[in-house]
Amino acid sequence: MYKVTIIAGARPNFMKIAPIIHAIQKARQDDFDIDYRLVHTGQHYDKNMSGSFFEQLGIPEPHVNLECSGGTQAEQTANIMVHFEKELMANPADLVLVVGDVTSTMACALVAQKMHTKVAHVEGGIRSDDWTMPEEINRLVTDSITNYFFTTSDTANSNLRSSGVDENQIFFVGNTMIDTLLKQRPNFKQPKVWNDLNLNQGNYIVMTLHRPANVDEESQLKDMIDEIIAHTQDLPLVFPVHPRTAKILERLQVSHPRLHMVEPLSYLEFNFLVECAKAVITDSGGITEEASILRVPCLTLRDNTERPETITLGTNELVGTDPKKLKPYLDILFSGHWKTGQDIPLWDGQTANRIVECLKNLES
Repeated sequence: MYKVTIIAGARPNFMKIAPIIHAIQKARQDDFDIDYRLVHTGQHYDKNMSGSFFEQLGIPEPHVNLECSGGTQAEQTANIMVHFEKELMANPADLVLVVGDVTSTMACALVAQKMHTKVAHVEGGIRSDDWTMPEEINRLVTDSITNYFFTTSDTANSNLRSSGVDENQIFFVGNTMIDTLLKQRPNFKQPKVWNDLNLNQGNYIVMTLHRPANVDEESQLKDMIDEIIAHTQDLPLVFPVHPRTAKILERLQVSHPRLHMVEPLSYLEFNFLVECAKAVITDSGGITEEASILRVPCLTLRDNTERPETITLGTNELVGTDPKKLKPYLDILFSGHWKTGQDIPLWDGQTANRIVECLKNLES
């Protein structure tokens, strides 16, 4: 029996591991003697992650929730390590599989290696080269102690090679986030705000902002939202707001008849809005991937990206964090000349099957 412990610490992680669990379940039916244990570190508390969340994704609820939310970066890292060490001692594995770049990814990889358990990193090798981002530190540390890398792009492969990773440790498999997106696309669900705001296909813009560089500097946040309002003509702006950001906006008294700040939405509701939008303005890496596959124009309010393929092949453009840089991109959008995007290699909905094929070879 090949035992795999799968780590998830935040909602996006579950989008990435759902297809891997489905592929493992299918492989078991096809006589691969494999079992998995799903560990939720509880790093991010998310009220949208109820039983129905797991039901929507078609995955069982985690075997355990370590409930390690809150605290500083260091406190949370330590808390996850202490709890995961006990978990792995009680339930040993042949492989610990970590995904993405949250604190749980790094913390659980460290614990696994110190307990002589091999580590596989889904989304290994992606880099922003911005060391002010906690996620970049998590990626660098995790990849420095990973045994097997499941990568999303040739750029990630090159990053790993240039850091000295052996070719036979790198498995270019694609993007499991896109497996989930393509599987769930027929199930996208119209949110209540669709009728409340009288939205129609292509007649509104979706916004998301959560990165400290954009939301913690209050005058910067206000200037950015003012610029967005000034150059989006008469379109409604639908802004699902993180509670932390909502408090800042309330303090700044940011409001406008076209700016609709709504509660965070479920995965199926949010992607329904993205697919039908004229464009997305965001600072999220994951949303740039989804928008590119859905062929929706995407404006990223960051100075760097760890997903360059969404720019070279997808529908994403890197606007930057200077509010004054936004207008030229919006002018292109409204002139009808935004790039259409093209297929991104191996972002085809079959990534998880390729990962499980690799696991079969590793086990044998």
